[in-house]
Amino acid sequence: MTTSKLKEIAKLIRYYILISTTKAGSGHPTSSLSATDIMTALFFDGHFKFDASNPNNPNNDRLLFSKGHASPLFYALWAVAGNLKEKDLLTLRKFGSPLEGHPTMKFPFTEAATGSLGQGLSVGVGIALNAKYLDKLPYYTYVLLGDSEMAEGSVWEAIDLATYYNLDNLIAIVDVNRLGQRGETKYGHDTKAYAKRVKAFGWETIEVDGHNIEKIINAIKKAKNTKNKPIMIVAKTIKGKGVSFAENKDGWHGKALTEEQLAKALTELGEIKKTEVKLKLPKNLLPQKYTPNKVKIETSTKDKIATRKAYGTGLLKAHINYPNIVVLDAETSNSTFAETFKNYYPNRFFEMFIAEQNMVGTAIGLSSRGKIPFVSTFAAFLSRAYDQIRMTQYSNSNIKFVGSHAGVSIGEDGSSQMGLEDISMFRSIHNSVVLYPSDAVSTEKLVMKSCQHKGVVYIRTTRQDTSILYKETDTFEIGGSKILRKSENDIVTIVSAGITLHEALSAYEELKSKGINIRIIDLYSIKPIDTKTLLESAQKTKAIITVEDHYEAGGLGEAVKNVLSTQSTPVYSLFVDKIPMSGTPQELLDYEGISKNAIIKAVNKINK
Repeated sequence: MTTSKLKEIAKLIRYYILISTTKAGSGHPTSSLSATDIMTALFFDGHFKFDASNPNNPNNDRLLFSKGHASPLFYALWAVAGNLKEKDLLTLRKFGSPLEGHPTMKFPFTEAATGSLGQGLSVGVGIALNAKYLDKLPYYTYVLLGDSEMAEGSVWEAIDLATYYNLDNLIAIVDVNRLGQRGETKYGHDTKAYAKRVKAFGWETIEVDGHNIEKIINAIKKAKNTKNKPIMIVAKTIKGKGVSFAENKDGWHGKALTEEQLAKALTELGEIKKTEVKLKLPKNLLPQKYTPNKVKIETSTKDKIATRKAYGTGLLKAHINYPNIVVLDAETSNSTFAETFKNYYPNRFFEMFIAEQNMVGTAIGLSSRGKIPFVSTFAAFLSRAYDQIRMTQYSNSNIKFVGSHAGVSIGEDGSSQMGLEDISMFRSIHNSVVLYPSDAVSTEKLVMKSCQHKGVVYIRTTRQDTSILYKETDTFEIGGSKILRKSENDIVTIVSAGITLHEALSAYEELKSKGINIRIIDLYSIKPIDTKTLLESAQKTKAIITVEDHYEAGGLGEAVKNVLSTQSTPVYSLFVDKIPMSGTPQELLDYEGISKNAIIKAVNKINK
């Protein structure tokens, strides 16, 4: 396409940006205007190949607006491509419109929800990994970043990993428009400062005038011809480009033009030629076929197996039925036992190193391309990636998180390694599933069940070896529980999961020897929760006692209390209530009042 034609399209896109944000009365027009020429050249000069009739076509190039506040530009591009009408653009930011303030999955051309800055490049890494190593298709992944978000650590985690995996199918574009929300960015218009830093991580960098169409086209061509390393185009741009009274001026971030200002701006733009330009179609190729090799898994004869170990064997069993499983781990695979999967299926395992934020973002990208990522590390360290975890719910991600080394029962490693907030964290995610298996059999079964469930699942595993409680023929359902001990004259119901369930079972034996009967419920599914079983037990016993190796807020106890809030049966909770320290697992369980002895004491108090 000629340069003059591309300039006309850029003018039309600026028109769409301005009328849509003014009609909305809010938005980020100036942030959109700065990147308009770059995106026009990428989209409409034939570089971006996309079958708009089938957004999920596996051969489509992928585009992520990591600077999600530039959504008016994103939508305008698709309007010119013939996939939105001008009247649709005028619904921007209105209640019920798919054109939200930052891109979400309501708009069918959105790859992943963005707007929490610093995450788009990680998602792009996941999509590029899928193309290069899994589907083995030649599509490119493009990520538009803002210069402000280049201060986010997750961006640099993604930059580092992209080099490690030689992602020459990943092209990032930084819109260096100098101005952030409250003033100048760290390096202003110094594109060399960005290029120098990115290049130091092993990327090919290309500096360009972000408003010179010809130079932008040449930069894109050079990027696509680069091999064995990712590419970043560092574009110097003017915030508010095309609107003279807003160009390169502070105070315009996130501010729409008034009707009067819009009229002035449109006069400056001049004649607008409304047109539609169909995107160039990709090649029609098939993703590489993949069938997992069957693995012979020896049945363990041990009486005790840690649930973290069972997670590894559970993955092997599940992978036969779910070949789209991929496993990501943050350099802890020998402790989480994700290495069990890695040893048999190394080409479906991605080492993410100690960079949990990027690991989760990468999983979002892999999920968007139809894979089922299992993301594992110590439960405590998932907390540092909570923003990325939070965004999975807005991207409709199908990700399974596994947190090992949960609770004070890990022992001597001390408080920094103890996941004590993780149940709360994952319960707060909309429509999430939280599973807490207590033995090897239930762990393996729940790994399989998590694959059957579409959405975010968290599986909490335990460091210590624990007794086998179930038979291979036992079944487990998301939303279920198991009554392990029961009689017609139970005084109290103990509700627990994980390590403290075994403490409850020990307490049961001691109390039974003294003629005191208690009911034991394995609440392996904390969310959704087995309301029916809990209500029945509350009606048949004097009290409920919950026991958990987790802080009170947001934990198992709160989940149970929420269910039983309308019942007269009292609910007492034992939980981690003190700042933990190093010690043996048993010392710490006793110290926190969640051990067998604490349970017996609580039951005896109720039974007075």
